[in-house]
Amino acid sequence: MSLLQPDVRREAFGVASRFRGDFFDSLPVRGDTLFELTDALLCADGVVATPVDLTLTAEYRRGHGAMYDALNRGDIDVPRLRQVLAGLPQPMAADGRLVLAVDVTHWLRPDAPTSADRLFCHVYGRSGRSSDQFVPGWPYSFVAALESGRTSWCQILDALRLGPADDVAEVTASQVRRVVTDLIDMGRWKAGDRDILIVFDAGYDAPRMAYLLDGLPVEVLGRMRTDRVMRKPVPVPWISPPQGGRPPKHGKEFRFAKPDTWGEPDAATVQATDRYGTARVMAWDRVHPRLTTRSAWIDHTGELPVIEGTLIRLEVDRLPGGHDPLPVWLWSSATGMTGEDVDLRWQAFLRRFDLEHTFRMIKQTLGWTRPKLRTPEAADRWTWLIVAAHTQLRLARPLAADLRRPWERPAEPGRLTPARVRRGFRNLRPHLVCPARAPKPNRPGPGRPLGSKNQRPATRYDVGKTTRRPGTIAERDQFRP
Repeated sequence: MSLLQPDVRREAFGVASRFRGDFFDSLPVRGDTLFELTDALLCADGVVATPVDLTLTAEYRRGHGAMYDALNRGDIDVPRLRQVLAGLPQPMAADGRLVLAVDVTHWLRPDAPTSADRLFCHVYGRSGRSSDQFVPGWPYSFVAALESGRTSWCQILDALRLGPADDVAEVTASQVRRVVTDLIDMGRWKAGDRDILIVFDAGYDAPRMAYLLDGLPVEVLGRMRTDRVMRKPVPVPWISPPQGGRPPKHGKEFRFAKPDTWGEPDAATVQATDRYGTARVMAWDRVHPRLTTRSAWIDHTGELPVIEGTLIRLEVDRLPGGHDPLPVWLWSSATGMTGEDVDLRWQAFLRRFDLEHTFRMIKQTLGWTRPKLRTPEAADRWTWLIVAAHTQLRLARPLAADLRRPWERPAEPGRLTPARVRRGFRNLRPHLVCPARAPKPNRPGPGRPLGSKNQRPATRYDVGKTTRRPGTIAERDQFRP
C-alpha cells in the first residue's frame, strides 16, 4: 500500500482523473474505442504483443473490428492534447529549471512496401553486436521533460513523425518551439525563471539549433563529434596590423583532436562520482563554428552569423559495463559560465539517457512498434495513445503499490519503474474517471464474400527522401527561380 497521506493521494487521484477527462475530450472521432484501448494498454497482463490481444481484456468492451476501425478512421485532436500535456506538473532539474530532451527513435517497417512515407533508419545491432545498417521505417522525434537523479521516468510532451520531405533540423526546431510555447501558455514557465535547457545528442548540430531557436527563453546543450574544428573568439583588444583591413570575425582554430590548440580553459572542475569515478571537466568560453555557405546554410541570405557558446570537455575514469571511456565534447549556447554552471550542464546531459529507458519501455512493454499498421496516419494515432498511456503511468506513480515478483527486490516508495506501476494500474482504474460510454449492441458486417479475390491491390511506395538540399551554390542557383 502507498504511504502517502490521504490528502496527497486525493490530489494525485484528482490530477490523474482530470488528465483522463481532458484526454477523452481530445478524441472527437471513435473516442470511446480509443479511450478504452488506452485503458487496455495499461491494464493488460505482461507485454503487449499485438493490439488485437487488447480486445480480450475486461477494460475493453468492444470487438476487434471496432479497434481497427478506430485506429484507421478515428481522430485525435493533437494540438489540444499537446497543451494538456504541457499543463501537467512537470519534473524539474536540481536547479529548478525545466530540462527537455530531444531524440529520434524508429518504428521499423522493412516488410511493408504498401506503407507510405517510410525512410531509411540508421540502426545498430540487428545482425551483430557492432554492425549498423539502414532499415526502412518511420522515424519519430520525441520531446520529453527530464527529472533529476538516476531514474527511468520522464514526461513525454510531443511526438512527431518525420516525413520524406522534411529537413530534420528545421522540423525539430519547429517542434521544440511549439512545445516551449505551450509550456509558457500553460504557466509552466514564467518571466524571471531560468532558461529552459534543451538537450540534444550528436545527431543534431547544436549551434544551428541555437540559431533556429533564437528568441525563445531556452539554452541549447548538445553533444559534438570528436573530429570537429571550431574557432576561438577574437582577442580583445584587437591590434590592427600595419596594412589595416577589416577586423577578423574568428580567432584561432580549436581542434578537438589536437590538445596543443586548446589553450588554457576558462573553467575547470574535478568531481568524484559513484558511477563514473573521477570526472574531469574543462570549459572554454565563446567558442563558435566557422560557418560556410554550404550544406545547411546554403539558403542563408546575408552575412553568416557568429554563434558563440561554451565548449565543454568531459572525461571520466570508467563507464558502466566495463567499456573504455572516451572524452565527451559538449557545446552550450550560454556563455560566461562558472565551474558550478559547467557541472550542471554535463550532469543534465547525462540525464538525457533517461529518454532511452522510455523508448525501451514503450517498445518492449507497451508494444509501440508491434502493430502492423499500413498507413502512417494510423501509426500516428497509435503513437499518441502510447504517449497518453505512459503519461497516466507517471501520474499514477505515487499511488501504485509495489506488486513485485518473488524474485524481484523491493522498491522504495516513489522509486517504482513504469513497468511495475503498470502492474497495479488495474487496481487504481476503478477510482479514476472513466468517461467512455458503454458500446451499443450491433452485429458485424458481412465482410468480403467467401472465395472472392481482391481486385484493387494496394499501392506500393518507394523508400527514402523525396527532396534533397543543394550541396553547392551552383546547385542552389540552378533550381532557384
